[in-house]
Amino acid sequence: MIIMEYMSQEGYDKLVAELKELENVELPRVREAIAEARDKGDLSENFEYHAAKREQGRLLSQIRFKQRVLEFARVIDTKRLGTDAVGLLSKVEITNLGNENRMTYMLVNPHEANLREGKISIKSPIGQALLNKKVGDVVEVRVPAGMLKLRIESIAL
Repeated sequence: MIIMEYMSQEGYDKLVAELKELENVELPRVREAIAEARDKGDLSENFEYHAAKREQGRLLSQIRFKQRVLEFARVIDTKRLGTDAVGLLSKVEITNLGNENRMTYMLVNPHEANLREGKISIKSPIGQALLNKKVGDVVEVRVPAGMLKLRIESIAL
């Protein structure tokens, strides 16, 4: 089953840069560590060798994962997106009706989610609740801390 990964140009470029870093910097470093550890002799009790091999396996797994995401990635043309309803790459200003706090989040692909940058996954409970809603709509979301009641104040790109 093929699952398209829709993302921003920024998210795509960041993923490509991470993949290049893994392939061109991290993997050669680990391969060098394996070669050095192998030169020390008996591999059966060589901790450095086994640790480096584990690290190589972890890196190869990350590389394959990122390659697969990029293989099915489609960059969204933001010029074709509207602001009449919440969707992928929408910047949504919401008010928590429980405490009147205002927050602004951008709904992004799960691979781009970063709460510190105000980017939440479209697949998160809040992202799912906001999807396709309009300005003025009130949504209820079940989160680990309980139920949140959120009002959509504005939608932008």
